[in-house]
Amino acid sequence: MRALPRTLLGAAAAVLLTLAGLGAAPAQAADAPYDVLVFSRTAGFRHDSIPAGIQLIRDLGAGNSFTVTATEDAGQFSTANLARFEAVVFLNTTGDVLNTTQQSAFESYIRAGGGYVGVHAASDTEYDWPFYGQLVGAYFASHPAIQQATTRVEDRAHAATAGLAPTVTRTDEWYNFRTNPRSSARVLTALDESSYSGGTMGGDHPHTWCKTLQGGRSFYTGAGHTQANYTEPGFRALVLGGIRYAAGRTKADCRPENGYTALYNGSTTGWSQAGPGGFSNSNATLTSSGGPGLLWYSTKEFRSYSLKLDWMMPGDDNSGVVIGFPAGSDPAAALANGYEVQIDATDTADRTTGAVYGAKSADIAARDAALNPPGEWNTFELLVEGERLQVLLNGVTINDFTNTDPARSLTSGHIGIQNHGTGEDVSFRNIRIKESAGTTPRTGPITGAAGKCVDVAGGSSADGTKIQLWGCTGSAHQQWTVNGTVRSLGKCMGVAGGSTANGALVQLSTCNGSGGQTWTPGSNGSLVNPQSGKCLDANGAGSADGTQLIIWSCHGAANQRWTLP
Repeated sequence: MRALPRTLLGAAAAVLLTLAGLGAAPAQAADAPYDVLVFSRTAGFRHDSIPAGIQLIRDLGAGNSFTVTATEDAGQFSTANLARFEAVVFLNTTGDVLNTTQQSAFESYIRAGGGYVGVHAASDTEYDWPFYGQLVGAYFASHPAIQQATTRVEDRAHAATAGLAPTVTRTDEWYNFRTNPRSSARVLTALDESSYSGGTMGGDHPHTWCKTLQGGRSFYTGAGHTQANYTEPGFRALVLGGIRYAAGRTKADCRPENGYTALYNGSTTGWSQAGPGGFSNSNATLTSSGGPGLLWYSTKEFRSYSLKLDWMMPGDDNSGVVIGFPAGSDPAAALANGYEVQIDATDTADRTTGAVYGAKSADIAARDAALNPPGEWNTFELLVEGERLQVLLNGVTINDFTNTDPARSLTSGHIGIQNHGTGEDVSFRNIRIKESAGTTPRTGPITGAAGKCVDVAGGSSADGTKIQLWGCTGSAHQQWTVNGTVRSLGKCMGVAGGSTANGALVQLSTCNGSGGQTWTPGSNGSLVNPQSGKCLDANGAGSADGTQLIIWSCHGAANQRWTLP
């Protein structure tokens, strides 16, 4: 929704310049200054690219607010010395490089909130140190000959990968790992084993990932074998993003992620535009223009679910994610009948990033600590369980809201993204959802007073056919599919004329997505029409065969209690 006049956040944004097929140039970031330790000691194979790697990180530091101390002295790993650094980079280390005392100091450093970056052979290090194995995420197993291969970028919100194209083809030494890190880390890129020879991980081959461990942050990439790798713009941006994440200068959701279904990752199949304006679709990124409108997923309504999506504001911009609304072509109706989770960090408390618009402010302190500034990507998770909505920003819970408005319901509805208006340009990527168990549409009889069934009179499918109580027969016109709408014989239960008045008749009609055809389970077994805020009711508290169903103010009596399939 439209924000009040405001000023930009104090933190300046890093500007990411996309280079076709390669990724982003190193950002001129406005990070608070910090210090990085680069450790390149080897007790096994030594990569001739180590000097190039050290120079790369020095160059990145000179342009991005951090100083670099490069060393192969394991004595640097003391509690007092490590406290000087926000991140430690293991650059092509091999073999056992730290003694027990040094390992203990590094463990304490990570637990105290320190950051770790592993590059290439960092996974070929410290095989007998279990903590390190957890930190790096997976140990090296083998590699084929250096060759060209294609990586799939699974997460384009992390600062390390935000500038990459959805797929990147490059030359490197491609590591196979002893275990798959997917269960403990957020996979950022994965190798396409069909694009090269020698992959041994069965088709699921993570290559770059991030994670948290006991208070600290970890980033690892299998890239970086050759000297030439360290001149690649995409690889340089990858390393910079990893260092910034490990040092806590950019936020990311690095929790493991499995079981999600893509709703948008380049294709808009299943999406419909409501209202003026729209979204451009380029490089697997949707960018809003004009409005006010809504791009909504019209194929399906969702019940309990985790919805994740990545978003970016280039400046002082405005948008929102709208959930729990009935089908229709009016974006204003979607906002009136659903809830908007706001994207705009500079409006009033109940209308700022993470707020449930007009209903509940985000936890501002938690939000500010988790939020990346304009120009950088953020990740929302909207976790819907019944009438409860939790909002997570970059993996941190910033809002916990329970709907109590009888005219709205989160228990079922569509999802959409807002194009707010001219000049309010917000981009979205990787919209994905994971439905909770038991959220598939349910089909069967609906029973009410005296054990009678909700029935389509005479089994007719004509528009306007009376919906009534009748003794249960198991016939098709007593079978209802409940999923935000209530359907039988291919048509919808609706309120005649979309009326909101007490006593309005309930009848069968062609499904049109209107508010009069939306029903949500309420308290005490009620079935609520959110548009009117009224309940499905057996007229006159009757239970005889043929009793007309109507809507009436909710009162909880037996003639408003229903058992759904």
